[in-house]
Amino acid sequence: MPITSTKARGRASAIILWVLGIAWAQAGDFEDSAIAHVGYPTWFKESFLDLQEDIAEADADGKLGLMVLFTTEGCSYCAEFIRRSLGDAALASKVRSHFDAIGLEIFSDAEMLDPQGNPMRVKGFAEREGAGFAPTLLFYGSNGDLLYRGVGYHAPERFELVLDYLIGGHQARMSFRDYATAQTDQRPGGPSSYRLRSDPMFSAPPYALDRSRMAGQRPLLVIFEADGCSECSQLHDEVLALPEVRALLEGFEVVRLDAQDAESPVVAPDGSRTNPAAWYAATGFSRLPAMLFFEEGGDQVLGTDALMLRQRMMNSLLYTLERAYEKQWSYQRFARSKALERLQR
Repeated sequence: MPITSTKARGRASAIILWVLGIAWAQAGDFEDSAIAHVGYPTWFKESFLDLQEDIAEADADGKLGLMVLFTTEGCSYCAEFIRRSLGDAALASKVRSHFDAIGLEIFSDAEMLDPQGNPMRVKGFAEREGAGFAPTLLFYGSNGDLLYRGVGYHAPERFELVLDYLIGGHQARMSFRDYATAQTDQRPGGPSSYRLRSDPMFSAPPYALDRSRMAGQRPLLVIFEADGCSECSQLHDEVLALPEVRALLEGFEVVRLDAQDAESPVVAPDGSRTNPAAWYAATGFSRLPAMLFFEEGGDQVLGTDALMLRQRMMNSLLYTLERAYEKQWSYQRFARSKALERLQR
């Protein structure tokens, strides 16, 4: 397997993890608190970190552009995406036919050139391109324009939707959210039977969340859900129901909004007036459930529609409660610090 300069530190970290006896995430047993080795597929391109050149080479080979996969060593979501989605022979063939692919470490200090030829460090490029949660997928067209950004784990079904969206040129006509919604509605059986669930920890309407005039007593968590969302059912059953998660949620005001509700009035933390559907649309998220985390004064500190299992949910809550953002830490840096704490214990 070719190793680029950005992968060298990842290999060293992997050796350390093995020496310490950390187990890999096992096939069919995805545990998001596991510390997993991240190894890119052998068919990934050996990049010299000149993305402008990488894109030009893909174009010369008749491909649509470049796929960049941001990961970080130890990330179980990254390892699971590589194992399941990139490990699917049909999906791997579809990627290789239409895109060149490279992998980058979110925390790498290596020097690189971005798709427009601007010099920067890999970690600065990751921050600029919104790689807030690992893994993050970026697809660039032949002119260097960003075609798609997908933050978080992509199951094979969703990853195939992304590929079909890009290969079919649908990004020129519609957002990925609209494309994914249309494709989901056309599947046999349509959306799942899930219906919005009540929970005593959810604040009741009216949703007067303005913190621009007076700070709240607790941070705020806004959860967007909708009927027909199977992942929302998973969130309730496998995450929100856990005693350790609920204990942390006691430190928050928790508001659950219906992303399809265009009628109920909402006063957002910045004082603006909106409704749940419009607010969700404005976030740019493309899947549900999605979450926004705000500090007491109303500033958003995290926002994601990435898959949230137990450990990632707890890390996100602690990131807000412990005010890690005041240290200019990214979520991913904070998550790494918590993984090291678990390792030491």
